[in-house]
Amino acid sequence: MQTRQFFLPLLLFLTGFLAADSTSPNETKPKKAQLPKIKKENNVLLLKKSNFDRALKETKYLLVEFYVALSQSSQNLSEEFAEAARQLRKEAPRIQFGKMDVTHQQDLRKEFNIREFPTVKLFVDGSREDPIDCKGVRQASTFVTWVKRRTGPSTVLINSTDEAEAIIHANDLAVIGFFKELHSDSVEVFCETARDVPEMPFGMTASEDVCATYGIQRNTLVMFQKGRPVHNEVLEDGRQSKLDLTRLIKTFTLDLVTEYNLETSVKIFDVPVENHILLFTPKNSETFSGIYENYKSAAVEFRGKITFVLVDTNESRNGRVFEYFRIRDVDIPTVRILNLTSDAKYKMPADEVTVDNLKQFCQSYLTGKAKLHLSSEEIPEDWDKMPVKVLVGKNFNRIVFSKTMTVFIMFYAPWSYACRKLLPIWDKLGEQYESHKDIIIAKIDVTANDILSVGLDRYPFFRLFPAGPDYQEVAYAGEHTLEAFSEFLEEQSKTKAEPGEKDPSGGIKEDLSQKETVITKKEEL
Repeated sequence: MQTRQFFLPLLLFLTGFLAADSTSPNETKPKKAQLPKIKKENNVLLLKKSNFDRALKETKYLLVEFYVALSQSSQNLSEEFAEAARQLRKEAPRIQFGKMDVTHQQDLRKEFNIREFPTVKLFVDGSREDPIDCKGVRQASTFVTWVKRRTGPSTVLINSTDEAEAIIHANDLAVIGFFKELHSDSVEVFCETARDVPEMPFGMTASEDVCATYGIQRNTLVMFQKGRPVHNEVLEDGRQSKLDLTRLIKTFTLDLVTEYNLETSVKIFDVPVENHILLFTPKNSETFSGIYENYKSAAVEFRGKITFVLVDTNESRNGRVFEYFRIRDVDIPTVRILNLTSDAKYKMPADEVTVDNLKQFCQSYLTGKAKLHLSSEEIPEDWDKMPVKVLVGKNFNRIVFSKTMTVFIMFYAPWSYACRKLLPIWDKLGEQYESHKDIIIAKIDVTANDILSVGLDRYPFFRLFPAGPDYQEVAYAGEHTLEAFSEFLEEQSKTKAEPGEKDPSGGIKEDLSQKETVITKKEEL
């Protein structure tokens, strides 16, 4: 009886609790609030700072285009990017495409090291750390290939001659790796290279029959062009790096000689060869055909080492290129070599553009025997008569590295509006420090004078060279005002300059540690 008395209140309590929690058939149980889906435009997620982390968490692979709104190149790429997203929408749903306007997002630019626009990066497994750069890809089909190779196998495994032929004839260019076995360092490097070269199909095989069909007996990379083998590269473990193979393969995306123009300039700089040789000549001249054939013949020997470029001097749109290399009408035809890493320029010493002269020039450059070509204006007679001293290539080292004087220099371009606007302020700074015997305010036209000892920056830029035996260049990054220049100079001039070594004539002894070959603008061929 006692048990029954206890059970009845408990039953009533539970029944009441369940009744309170139950809903009538006409009532709906409240659902947990869900975030709205991230909006898409042409199959591409519209990303911003507020939804970026969420997009990363919701996708296995997220390929993101970082762009600026007013950039034409960004707009052009967006169309191809959207087409790639459309093609992969059903085939590979785990791969998502997104785009983000970072015009005013300096923090994101810094976090992801974005320095040019557009920039495309692949984020994996929701992580913001170390996204993979997608460089040099600009077409929808190439985006598709690139992302597939990053999220799956990078090469096709070939088991028969028919399969090899299918890959060889699938594109104008194809790459086949022939191996004794598929477990080696060379195979790993080959597969890594394939991920970075989505422009062409890659295949690999360890089939003895396939290797025998193509006459391959060692581990070898073979380049095929329009169905025909055009280059064999023997692969040895530890000898070739991914960069070596990428450089070699990508050179075949260019002709032996590529004419420079707005369309080809992107392809030229996409090929990771740091040495470029340029032939400046008019295409409509009577001698062009012979010169071009010589140039093309010489190019064969240096493929993968030096990129051969033709610049038509009759094309007005190439004016900036002429200015950069300081090419005059009297120089044409002429040949230059440019190292993209150091920005060093070399001039072919021979006047005639022959196969032998071109080969000798290229060989001397590659062996480090070619002499640098540095342009300089003549030293003006009144270079030191005004408060702001005028420097040129011929007097730069003598003045700047004097050890007794602190030299503050404005590097400018005469055609730049920003430079022209600042010159009056720079003149006032010169007047302010004219009475200081240990300070020189100077300027130099960097479009007419090559100075290898100073890294070029966006015009105008400023460098301070303090007095004293320990040379240490100081870059100025402050405001472009008279007050800011003065404060910077006063702060930097607190250290006393030690006396320098003078020559017998009483002038400053020039530092000749940097040997230069100086070509003046008045020099005739």
